[in-house]
Amino acid sequence: QLHSDQDKGDGSLKYILSGDGAGTLFIIDEKTGDIHATRRIDREEKAFYTLRAQAINRRTLRPVEPESEFVIKIHDINDNEPTFPEEIYTASVPEMSVVGTSVVQVTATDADDPSYGNSARIIYSILQGQPYFSVEPETGIIRTALPNMNRENREQYQVVIQAKDMGGQMGGLSGTTTVNITLTDVNDNPPRFPQSTIHLRIPESSPVGTAIGSVKATDADTGKNAEVEYRIIDGDGTDMFDIVTQKDTQEGIITVRKPLDYETRRLYTLKVEAENTHVDPRFYYLGPFKDTTIVKISVEDVDEPPVFSRSSYLFEVHEDIELGTIIGTVMARDPDSASSPIRFSLDRHTDLDRIFNIHSGNGSIYTSKPLDREISQWHNLSVIAAEINNPKDTTRVPVYVRILDVNDNAPQFAVFYDTFVCENARAGQLIQTISAVDKDDPLGGQKFFFSLAAVNPNFTVQDNEDNTARILTRRNGFSRHEISTYLLPVVISDNDYPIQSSTGTLTIRVCACDSRGNMQSCSAEALLLPAGLSTGALVAILLCIIILLVIVVLFAALKRQRKKEPLILSKEDIRDNIVSYNDEGGGEEDTQAFDIGTLRNPAAIEDKKLRRDIIPEMLFVPRRTPSAPDNTDVRDFINQRLKEHDTDPSAPPYDSLATYAYEGNDSIAESLSSLESGTTEGDQNYDYLREWGPRFNKLAEMYGGGESDKDTS
Repeated sequence: QLHSDQDKGDGSLKYILSGDGAGTLFIIDEKTGDIHATRRIDREEKAFYTLRAQAINRRTLRPVEPESEFVIKIHDINDNEPTFPEEIYTASVPEMSVVGTSVVQVTATDADDPSYGNSARIIYSILQGQPYFSVEPETGIIRTALPNMNRENREQYQVVIQAKDMGGQMGGLSGTTTVNITLTDVNDNPPRFPQSTIHLRIPESSPVGTAIGSVKATDADTGKNAEVEYRIIDGDGTDMFDIVTQKDTQEGIITVRKPLDYETRRLYTLKVEAENTHVDPRFYYLGPFKDTTIVKISVEDVDEPPVFSRSSYLFEVHEDIELGTIIGTVMARDPDSASSPIRFSLDRHTDLDRIFNIHSGNGSIYTSKPLDREISQWHNLSVIAAEINNPKDTTRVPVYVRILDVNDNAPQFAVFYDTFVCENARAGQLIQTISAVDKDDPLGGQKFFFSLAAVNPNFTVQDNEDNTARILTRRNGFSRHEISTYLLPVVISDNDYPIQSSTGTLTIRVCACDSRGNMQSCSAEALLLPAGLSTGALVAILLCIIILLVIVVLFAALKRQRKKEPLILSKEDIRDNIVSYNDEGGGEEDTQAFDIGTLRNPAAIEDKKLRRDIIPEMLFVPRRTPSAPDNTDVRDFINQRLKEHDTDPSAPPYDSLATYAYEGNDSIAESLSSLESGTTEGDQNYDYLREWGPRFNKLAEMYGGGESDKDTS
């Protein structure tokens, strides 16, 4: 309540209020000065309010005292329970942890005033999760309460923590939260093989690297704590087998290290160890963290292919051996206990020329054609060995045949020599240096000797003793008019055994040379013949002739194309269905042919029928055409009808030939036969048939001849 010393109780003063919440949250009785709250006040929203009050004269509205300021402080009560920032917490702790190991700390908050009473004093307790975990009342730290909690027994725990204010006393408010705790794995379990002995089988034909089988040790731990390394630590097959650890499956894969042989050994025993790769020193007392098992591997017998005594064979033979000579022998055996006989053969794809052959029984390889080192120095053969009892089971071995050289080729000129001698050459002048080659390849290298086949008065050869020789002149001056070409036989021999030699002939032309010895002309006729056309001129003339021939051919082709093409190129160009008959007919005896009397009896043509093959655009009144005389020529009759149809506007712009399968009524016209003709012989005149050509000669003779016979009779 506010009260002014000037207030005499007569109601002359008026109290007014301003500041925080004045008029809304707080109101004042203007007569008595009592201050009232209009609604419930929450300290957690605002703890204090600053207000100003003043007393004024009700009539003059002037203040009677200075304005005074005061503060309304809200006292706290316990009306807020503790709350956790998370409804559910997630935490983890390693298994086998000691008692009191900290797991996680949870913290609750209370909106009440911590400085006023115990409204904000929080105490933590555990409602669910005992006896595995505990919580510190003051701090909210959750700790393990049992020793050696094993993840393999139980991995997940749910703990409910309560936070209560008023120091945990009765009447205090509380809130709860849930903490999900997971025990993480540690390496506290060693690997264990489920079986003490494992049996595996493998065929003896399995190649090196083949997987025989797998072994696996189980480990209750997870992740890297369950990683295992496998090794073979003992046994009689340590050098025959390997074991590889498969990281993704944690299995030990046993593979073949060396080729197996059933006939040599049929059973192997291995001692395999599995050991953890990550061992925790804290749990050594639970060890050892490894285990062993015995693996017995049985080798199964299979029908193996033959085995050669060597992986490859090399034979050397001279190229001059006789046909049928044995150059070497390959040997193979059946590794099986049955020891089946072996048959040998050559792969002809490696000996397409069939130079060699092999004895199928003993494997001896011999020649069937002559050898030539100069053609092929090496022959790479493939020999096939197969069991007689099982021909499909084969083995191959490479056989390399090296052909050794024999001096069987004579040396020859290295190149073709174009040699000339100048007319003004002097005796002893060098005109050519020659060399030789030999297909043979002697061990000591090539050595050639050069000489003349006979004494030559014009030239001589001088051996340089380095596989070359010089050709020298023996006299002064040569004349191309007398002899234009000299042939000089040169003998070339080698020094190998047996000595081989050959004679090569040098063609030496006599040429005119300048003072420096440069050749100018070697033809004797060049001095006598006048200067003619050069080669370039001849080529130009030849090109002109070819161009003229091409022009003539093009002109002829253009002229041929200018000829008028036929109107109808083929039957396919006919636009309507025109049936073409290639038979001439049976003559007079053919009574089934077309009755030509219809064309000769115009009276039989009645009113013009409308076309049935097309739909006319409009109907026209049929026109009567004058009747043609009885003796009207058929050609005139057809021309007349053609003219009428050409002028008919209802007809299409093309001819149309329609074929009707319906025969129709009997024709008014009579038969053309001489036996049943309705006209007399005097009314018929067939002389015009002779004018129609050779095809109608028969009719002209029959009808024209008959009339003359009558006259004769």
